[in-house]
Amino acid sequence: MNIGDVSQRTGLPAKTIRYYEEIGLVRPLRGENGYRQFRERDVHKLGFLGRARSLGFSIDDCRGLLALYEDEGRASADVRHIAKAHLEKIDGKLAELSAMRATLAHLVEACAGDHRPDCPILADLALEDDKAET
Repeated sequence: MNIGDVSQRTGLPAKTIRYYEEIGLVRPLRGENGYRQFRERDVHKLGFLGRARSLGFSIDDCRGLLALYEDEGRASADVRHIAKAHLEKIDGKLAELSAMRATLAHLVEACAGDHRPDCPILADLALEDDKAET
Protein backbone atom coordinates (compact mmCIF):
# COMPACT_ATOMS: atom_id res chain seq x y z
CA MET A 1 0.00 0.00 0.00
CA ASN A 2 1.39 3.44 -0.86
CA ILE A 3 1.57 6.53 1.30
CA GLY A 4 -1.52 8.09 -0.27
CA ASP A 5 -3.60 5.02 0.61
CA VAL A 6 -2.24 5.02 4.15
CA SER A 7 -2.93 8.72 4.51
CA GLN A 8 -6.52 8.20 3.43
CA ARG A 9 -7.05 5.25 5.78
CA THR A 10 -5.47 6.86 8.83
CA GLY A 11 -6.44 10.48 8.27
CA LEU A 12 -2.80 11.49 8.71
CA PRO A 13 -1.16 13.79 6.17
CA ALA A 14 1.59 12.20 4.07
CA LYS A 15 4.03 14.71 5.57
CA THR A 16 3.25 13.41 9.07
CA ILE A 17 3.66 9.81 7.94
CA ARG A 18 7.06 10.65 6.43
CA TYR A 19 8.04 12.39 9.68
CA TYR A 20 7.02 9.37 11.76
CA GLU A 21 9.17 7.23 9.48
CA GLU A 22 12.08 9.67 9.75
CA ILE A 23 12.05 9.49 13.56
CA GLY A 24 11.68 5.70 13.55
CA LEU A 25 8.11 5.28 14.75
CA VAL A 26 7.20 3.28 11.64
CA ARG A 27 9.43 1.42 9.23
CA PRO A 28 7.68 0.66 5.96
CA LEU A 29 9.34 -1.59 3.43
CA ARG A 30 10.95 -0.05 0.35
CA GLY A 31 10.36 -1.38 -3.13
CA GLU A 32 13.10 -1.68 -5.74
CA ASN A 33 11.94 1.70 -7.03
CA GLY A 34 12.51 3.21 -3.55
CA TYR A 35 8.82 3.80 -2.89
CA ARG A 36 7.43 3.04 0.54
CA GLN A 37 5.35 -0.10 0.84
CA PHE A 38 3.18 -0.01 3.93
CA ARG A 39 1.86 -3.16 5.54
CA GLU A 40 -1.30 -3.52 7.58
CA ARG A 41 0.72 -3.34 10.79
CA ASP A 42 2.22 -0.02 9.63
CA VAL A 43 -1.29 1.32 9.03
CA HIS A 44 -2.35 0.10 12.46
CA LYS A 45 0.65 1.77 14.12
CA LEU A 46 -0.03 5.02 12.31
CA GLY A 47 -3.67 4.92 13.41
CA PHE A 48 -2.50 4.29 16.98
CA LEU A 49 -0.09 7.23 16.75
CA GLY A 50 -2.74 9.50 15.26
CA ARG A 51 -5.13 8.72 18.10
CA ALA A 52 -2.42 9.19 20.75
CA ARG A 53 -1.36 12.52 19.24
CA SER A 54 -5.01 13.66 19.09
CA LEU A 55 -5.08 13.12 22.87
CA GLY A 56 -2.04 15.36 23.17
CA PHE A 57 0.62 12.77 23.93
CA SER A 58 4.12 13.92 23.03
CA ILE A 59 6.22 12.10 20.47
CA ASP A 60 8.28 10.61 23.32
CA ASP A 61 5.11 9.46 25.07
CA CYS A 62 3.90 7.95 21.79
CA ARG A 63 7.19 6.12 21.40
CA GLY A 64 6.79 4.67 24.89
CA LEU A 65 3.13 3.79 24.43
CA LEU A 66 3.83 2.13 21.10
CA ALA A 67 6.65 0.09 22.62
CA LEU A 68 4.34 -0.99 25.43
CA TYR A 69 1.55 -1.80 22.98
CA GLU A 70 3.89 -4.08 21.05
CA ASP A 71 5.22 -5.73 24.23
CA GLU A 72 2.84 -8.54 25.14
CA GLY A 73 4.61 -8.89 28.48
CA ARG A 74 3.96 -5.28 29.42
CA ALA A 75 2.60 -4.21 32.76
CA SER A 76 -0.49 -2.05 32.51
CA ALA A 77 1.01 0.02 35.33
CA ASP A 78 3.62 1.28 32.87
CA VAL A 79 0.93 2.41 30.44
CA ARG A 80 -1.05 3.99 33.28
CA HIS A 81 2.05 5.86 34.46
CA ILE A 82 2.49 7.53 31.05
CA ALA A 83 -1.21 8.35 30.76
CA LYS A 84 -1.42 9.66 34.32
CA ALA A 85 1.59 11.92 33.85
CA HIS A 86 0.01 13.31 30.69
CA LEU A 87 -3.30 13.82 32.49
CA GLU A 88 -1.49 15.79 35.20
CA LYS A 89 0.04 18.03 32.53
CA ILE A 90 -3.40 18.60 31.02
CA ASP A 91 -4.83 19.43 34.46
CA GLY A 92 -2.01 21.94 34.99
CA LYS A 93 -2.69 23.58 31.64
CA LEU A 94 -6.41 23.72 32.42
CA ALA A 95 -5.69 25.45 35.73
CA GLU A 96 -3.47 27.99 33.95
CA LEU A 97 -6.13 28.60 31.32
CA SER A 98 -8.80 28.98 33.97
CA ALA A 99 -6.73 31.58 35.82
CA MET A 100 -6.02 33.41 32.56
CA ARG A 101 -9.71 33.38 31.70
CA ALA A 102 -10.72 34.70 35.12
CA THR A 103 -8.21 37.55 34.92
CA LEU A 104 -9.21 38.49 31.40
CA ALA A 105 -12.94 38.26 32.20
CA HIS A 106 -12.39 40.60 35.17
CA LEU A 107 -10.50 43.08 32.97
CA VAL A 108 -13.12 42.99 30.21
CA GLU A 109 -15.85 43.58 32.78
CA ALA A 110 -13.90 46.51 34.27
CA CYS A 111 -13.40 48.18 30.89
CA ALA A 112 -16.17 50.62 29.97
CA GLY A 113 -15.54 50.07 26.28
CA ASP A 114 -16.57 53.60 25.45
CA HIS A 115 -14.94 56.67 23.87
CA ARG A 116 -12.76 57.45 26.91
CA PRO A 117 -9.05 56.64 26.58
CA ASP A 118 -8.57 55.10 30.03
CA CYS A 119 -8.68 51.32 29.86
CA PRO A 120 -8.09 48.89 32.74
CA ILE A 121 -7.03 46.19 30.28
CA LEU A 122 -4.12 48.28 28.98
CA ALA A 123 -3.32 49.50 32.48
CA ASP A 124 -3.08 45.93 33.74
CA LEU A 125 -0.92 44.85 30.82
CA ALA A 126 1.39 47.80 31.42
CA LEU A 127 1.56 46.94 35.12
CA GLU A 128 2.66 43.40 34.28
CA ASP A 129 5.21 44.83 31.85
CA ASP A 130 6.53 47.17 34.59
CA LYS A 131 6.98 44.20 36.95
CA ALA A 132 9.05 42.36 34.32
CA GLU A 133 11.41 45.31 33.98
CA THR A 134 12.24 45.52 37.69
